[in-house]
Amino acid sequence: MSSQPAPPPVTEQVRRAPAAPRPEAAELREASRCLVADGEGRRVPFAALYGEQKAIVVFVRSFLCYTCKEYVEDLAKVPRSYLQEANVRLIVIGQSSYHHIKSPHVKSSVLLGSIKSMWRAMTGPAFDFQGDPAQQGGTLILGPGNEVHFLHLDKNRLDHVPINTVLQLAGVKTVNFTNKPQIIDI
Repeated sequence: MSSQPAPPPVTEQVRRAPAAPRPEAAELREASRCLVADGEGRRVPFAALYGEQKAIVVFVRSFLCYTCKEYVEDLAKVPRSYLQEANVRLIVIGQSSYHHIKSPHVKSSVLLGSIKSMWRAMTGPAFDFQGDPAQQGGTLILGPGNEVHFLHLDKNRLDHVPINTVLQLAGVKTVNFTNKPQIIDI
């Protein structure tokens, strides 16, 4: 039997090349200077929302979109104490006037939700536009600073990331969104 020669000994540590900056980081630096308005119309740079602490930032299509309104309603069920324990902010941004931030929420079927959204659009003040109807939303986990932890761009109006997935990724306790009592087996 002939034996194979032994492989040469490892004499050098294998190194990874320095990581190139992710494209999201460059885009975030550019977006950080954009102004956003809160529910009272106060304008602040986008970077002020996540500069000091981690933040879940949810972009919704518009506040007339019934699926967006229902998603935001469920986001509102996340207990503030869960966010505070994890030192995470929860921020929702829509492409419309700040007056629509505090609009009522609707839980509807697809047909009824679409009809109610059209009715609100037709009966609302003239020229009260809510942005580009083709614009999609997305979810990010950012900060502190220009750190991008998670990025999801919605493909359509129904493509929101499950809220508990986002909470887990941000280090926040998850929430039971069902109205059913939980049964615990012992």
